[in-house]
Amino acid sequence: MNTISENKSALKKSPPKYDGYLRSHRVDVPECIRRCTGILIFGRRLKSFAFSTDVAVIRNINSDAIIAVYPFTPQPVITNAILQLAEMPVLVGVGGGVTRGARVLEIAQNAEFMGAAGVVVNAPTENEMILKLKERLDIPVVVTVVSIYEDIDARISAGADILNISGSVENPVIIKRIRDKHPDIPILATGGPTDDTIIKTIEAGANAITYTPPSNGELFAVSMQRYRDMKKEISKKP
Repeated sequence: MNTISENKSALKKSPPKYDGYLRSHRVDVPECIRRCTGILIFGRRLKSFAFSTDVAVIRNINSDAIIAVYPFTPQPVITNAILQLAEMPVLVGVGGGVTRGARVLEIAQNAEFMGAAGVVVNAPTENEMILKLKERLDIPVVVTVVSIYEDIDARISAGADILNISGSVENPVIIKRIRDKHPDIPILATGGPTDDTIIKTIEAGANAITYTPPSNGELFAVSMQRYRDMKKEISKKP
């Protein structure tokens, strides 16, 4: 008969899993991201956010969520396509840099109506706009921070629900400075290219990590090389 301690030990083992042949060919986020606390958004604990607007990648990645931000004026047709295809929550970029004013509010409210889990505004967004978004929306407003010189107190006072730290190699420094003064503010941050940089970002105080998946070109390069190797092996057979 199993004891209580034996049952607890069994629960700590890796969970059972199922991978079909076709769906096993996917993009997996780095396992080390599981070390962070995650951010609870509408009852879901989200630790990994894939930074992508590529619908093929979005359908074939195991991240907890998607952060769909791109360097063009946000368009509802793009938001709708991503939300229709994603199997996980999506944070949608709504401007705040080139796209400003009433258009940001309209795009943000449209994103909420279509089912976005949150909206992301760019670093130049004025605090007044954050206040207006908070008055209109019932989903989190994610404010992007790119510099250690950002006035974080003003961002939080304006209503920022989550800080999206995108300061490149300076991220751990920026995060630690924010975390020392604001221990409870949710922080989402780019983790960098390696497990080591991701872990440093988490240790600095990030609650969740943004991961940039390989591009279609990079993924195809691996597949094409595998196909060439297969053809070469077949050609060697008598």
